[in-house]
Amino acid sequence: MGDNQIKGEDKFRSEVRDGMRIDWDVPINMDDDLILRADIYRPNDNDQHPVIISYGPYAKWLHWMDGYPYQWKQMLEDYPDCLVGSSNRYQNWELIDPERWVPEGYICMRVDSRGAGRSPGFLEVWSPREAQDFHDCINWAGVQKWSNGKVGTNGISYYGMNQWQVASLQPKHLSAMCVWEGAADFYRDMGHHGGIACRFPSVWYNSAVVPRQNGKGANGLRSQLNGEWISGPDTLAEEILGQNRSDFGKDILDHPLIDDYWQARMPDYSKINVPLLSAGNWGGVGLHPRGNTEGFIRSASDQKWLEIHGLEHFTHFYTDYGIDLQMRFFGHFLKGLDTGWDQQPKVQLLIRHPDEVFVERAEEEWPIPRTDWTEMYLDLPNKSLLNKPITNASTLTYDALGDGITFLSPPMEGQTEVTGPVAAKLFISSETEDADLFLVLRVFKPDLKEVVFKGSNDPHTPVGLGWLRASHRKLDSDLNLPYRPYHTHDEIQPLTPGEIYELDIEIWPTSIVLYEGYRLGLSVRGRDYVYPGWSPGDPEIAGRIQYGVGPFKHEIRGNRPIDVYGKNVTIHAGPDNPSHLLLPIIPSKE
Repeated sequence: MGDNQIKGEDKFRSEVRDGMRIDWDVPINMDDDLILRADIYRPNDNDQHPVIISYGPYAKWLHWMDGYPYQWKQMLEDYPDCLVGSSNRYQNWELIDPERWVPEGYICMRVDSRGAGRSPGFLEVWSPREAQDFHDCINWAGVQKWSNGKVGTNGISYYGMNQWQVASLQPKHLSAMCVWEGAADFYRDMGHHGGIACRFPSVWYNSAVVPRQNGKGANGLRSQLNGEWISGPDTLAEEILGQNRSDFGKDILDHPLIDDYWQARMPDYSKINVPLLSAGNWGGVGLHPRGNTEGFIRSASDQKWLEIHGLEHFTHFYTDYGIDLQMRFFGHFLKGLDTGWDQQPKVQLLIRHPDEVFVERAEEEWPIPRTDWTEMYLDLPNKSLLNKPITNASTLTYDALGDGITFLSPPMEGQTEVTGPVAAKLFISSETEDADLFLVLRVFKPDLKEVVFKGSNDPHTPVGLGWLRASHRKLDSDLNLPYRPYHTHDEIQPLTPGEIYELDIEIWPTSIVLYEGYRLGLSVRGRDYVYPGWSPGDPEIAGRIQYGVGPFKHEIRGNRPIDVYGKNVTIHAGPDNPSHLLLPIIPSKE
């Protein structure tokens, strides 16, 4: 079937299939002598080529259709053009298809992360140990006989998130990085939204990572790529597997503030100095787009580009639009080809319109330099948003764990674009020593039917979301911006019941064009957004109930006790308490 390239325990199988030389389970020694396993898809020749590498826990031998059958079915039915030009035998969730890239002269290298898939060891996602492993794998790839010494990183989500980490370590052979929908700040972007613990990390870890842990053996899945066990040949007892992995959900709850645990996982943007393409998704609120924009703005590289699109989490990574973007980027930096990348705009946006319409536009920077930052004030008696300050003091009270209050703007007098980061300044008091605020930026048609979108993880995603636990209101004086509040999350500042507090709340970057007669809305809630068209009993999607926020819910037992979060919150407005929304209104280009 193939020829063994290395003797003894470092043996791996190499064969020619579908026009590629495929090396299965190639051993890579880490600095602690643990051996990780990689698959290498490369042109069947003796030339040197650039490498595109990924490192992660989803099991490199698990075919997309077996690991994510709902998304695979969706791809087949809704975006069949993405699968043209490939047998699709080697499709792996959130990674490039080697049958599309190897013929273009790239080497596709997939590494199972420590403790996952075919790689042994202690499984601890996004740990400093993983980042060092990824660093060593990049430098290993750069000195192999089939490598031209240039290594690029590419992939969606997990395979983008850990790129921020590894780039901070500055591996010698890292030559370009493409972070496709990749969060950067594991506390603010994922674990604790505004200081409120999110249940997603635990759900994701136990459903998407633990089943692929190394040592599952015959209790795992058999690969349709090569017929072998995706999680290694050994079948270990569950108690041993448990000892070989961290409890990620527990870790999140055990670290409610940014401490050494989180700091060890934060990227150092000042050390990210390689060419960077950061591709975000407007509909990814709850995980990725904040990281894509923060990483673009704050990375030290003088060669960096931002792209933001829409639709589902994976779609544009595989469309001709997305592949063209990636190929032009890597062709320029890994091959030195004239791909036209020198003419690529620094910011390329697919501006979002109602009914899933997107219009491509080039910009010079992010946020867009010509932004007209516009304040809209909360008119509490009329539950409206006004473009002038409120002259009379007023209050409005809502159930601290309820659906809250929605404030509506007047109908738009003409087409109006909102694109960029959004912020709210609210003056509130609570009957208890804390309060959780869930903000929803919403758009309504003239008949007041809400406009929602195919989000990256939910088919009914609102235009924007933001969160803040009031006791986490402390701002970072160095990083805070009026349009992007930045909280330290390093101490708890309890509320005195009945006293008024000023809260600055970040609403994640968004884009929407409102037509004449449409209205903008801001909902101030005490719990997660629920799409008005959803009703109990609606079918699950990919095994989950999805009613507007996908898996990014905050219903964790014990994290929001009723005696602290379950009474009433009062919003204050008027000359002394100018509660308002700050919007990035974009004028038309001259």
